Amino acid sequence: MRKLYKSKDDRKLFGVCGGLGRYFNLDSTLVRLIFIVLGLFLHVGVVLLYVLAALIMPEEPY
Repeated sequence: MRKLYKSKDDRKLFGVCGGLGRYFNLDSTLVRLIFIVLGLFLHVGVVLLYVLAALIMPEEPY
């Protein structure tokens, strides 16, 4: 079973998009673009979602 982790090697801020990209088998750049586009329409909601994910998601173990 796969687990969702923040990425340690594919990160720009906290590794949330890198971790989501790895979990869903997507390019992390695509996940970042999705966050940006949603941010343009939903404004604060996406920022809060990202910060919440950064706080809740565990770091990737090595």
